[in-house]
Amino acid sequence: MKVLDVEKNIGIETFFTTFGGVCGKLRTVPEDFTVYEVSKRPAENKDGKFVIADITVINWETNHLVRELSKKLHISRKRVSFAGTKDKRAKSTRLMSFYKISRKDLTKIEIKDVEIENIYRSNRPIKIGDLYGNRFEIFIRDIDDANEEQLQDVVSFINSNGGFPNFYGIQRFGVIRPITHIVGRNIIDGDFENAAMVYVANPITGEEVDTFKLRKKLEKTRDFSWALKSYPRYLNFEKAMLNKLVVDSEDFVGAFKELPKNLLTMFIFAYQSYLFNKILSRRIQRKLPINAAVVGDVILPVRKDIIDGGISVTESNIEKVNKQIYKGKAFVSAILLGSDSKFSEGEMGEIEHKIIDEEKIDLRDFIIPDVPYLSSKGSRRPILSNVKDLDFKLIDDDINKGKHSLKLKFELSKGCYATSLLREFMKTDDIRKY
Repeated sequence: MKVLDVEKNIGIETFFTTFGGVCGKLRTVPEDFTVYEVSKRPAENKDGKFVIADITVINWETNHLVRELSKKLHISRKRVSFAGTKDKRAKSTRLMSFYKISRKDLTKIEIKDVEIENIYRSNRPIKIGDLYGNRFEIFIRDIDDANEEQLQDVVSFINSNGGFPNFYGIQRFGVIRPITHIVGRNIIDGDFENAAMVYVANPITGEEVDTFKLRKKLEKTRDFSWALKSYPRYLNFEKAMLNKLVVDSEDFVGAFKELPKNLLTMFIFAYQSYLFNKILSRRIQRKLPINAAVVGDVILPVRKDIIDGGISVTESNIEKVNKQIYKGKAFVSAILLGSDSKFSEGEMGEIEHKIIDEEKIDLRDFIIPDVPYLSSKGSRRPILSNVKDLDFKLIDDDINKGKHSLKLKFELSKGCYATSLLREFMKTDDIRKY
C-alpha cells in the first residue's frame, strides 16, 4: 500500500491494515470533524476562584482561542487553562477555566463561531491531566465507490487487534506546513537561526499563494523589517518573532522566546513524535505485534487509568506480561527520545537504536542550555491506541451529490489521533486530506 512522501516526512512509513480504502475527503466543512472532550469536571463551589465553562468552537486553533478569550476578558493568557488541544479544522467542545473573573464577564463575550455554556464556579482549575479522552463523530465525504464489506473487514481487523497503531497524526507537525519537527531538530542541534528561518520563511507548496510568496521573499532577502510590515495578521506567531528580529537580527533565541511556552515546547515534542512514528513503522514492517509483547520490549502498566513505569520483558515474565496486555492493563511501548531515555532490548531495541543512528542524534542534544525548559529527559509511549465503540455507516453525501459519505463514531484515549485511525479507512495517497 502506497504511503505518500509527506507521510514519510513525518515518520509514517506503512499502514496497519491491508484492505483497500475509500479515499474520500475529510473536513469538507469543519462540522464534519466533531470532537467532544471526555474530561474530569471540577466540583462546583460558589466561592471558588475559577470560572469553569464548556467552550464549543468551529475552526479555532487553541492558542489563538486562548489569546482571543484573554483579550476579551482583559486578563493574562496565563489565567486561562484547558485540558487538551484540539484540531483547528473541526467543531470541538472542551472544558476551560478562567482565574479570578466573574461569571457575568464570561457571559458577555461574543466571538464568531465560539459558544460558551454551562458556566459555574469551582475552587480548582482545569488541568491537562483532566482529559480522559475524546469522542468523535466524523464524515469522510466525496466517496465514489464504497465497499461495505471491505469497511467491515477494517473494523473487524482493528477490533481483533485491540486497536490501531498509535502514530502521531499530521496535526502534530502542521497539516499545511508539516515543519514543527524540523524546527525541533534544528533546536536540539543548537541551530536556532535555521530553526527560526524554517518557521518564519520556508514556503511550502499547498499553503495560501500570497503567503507562499511572502515567505519565499523573506527566505531570499532576510529583510525582517519588510516581512513584519507585509505578513498578514493571522501569522501572528511569525510576526512576534519578526518583531524581535527587527530589533536584533541575530537574536534567534530571543525570537523563539516571544512564542507561547506551550507552542515552543511543541517543536521538541514534534521531533520526538517523528522519531516515534519511524520506530513504530519499522516494527510493523518487521511484522512484530503491536498488541502483544516480545522479549526485549518495555511495557507500560496501567494503574487507575494512568500509564506508569516501564517493565522490561524477559523469557521468564513474557507470559504474565501478555496476559496483562490482553486484559488492557499494560501496553507495549516505544521510545520518546530524550537525555535519559531507556531503550528496549531485543529486536525492538535494534529498531530504536537504528533510527537514532540514522538520525545521528546524541541523547545529550536534548539538554538545551539556551532555553532550559525545552530540555527533555524523554519517556515512552504506547504503540497501540485502543478504540471504543467503533461504528460506521455509509450514507448519501448531501454536499457532493451522487457520491457517498462514510460516517464514523468512536472514542479514543487522550493523546491518540483520530486521523491515525481514519487513514486505515481512507488509504488515500494525499495525507493533506486528513
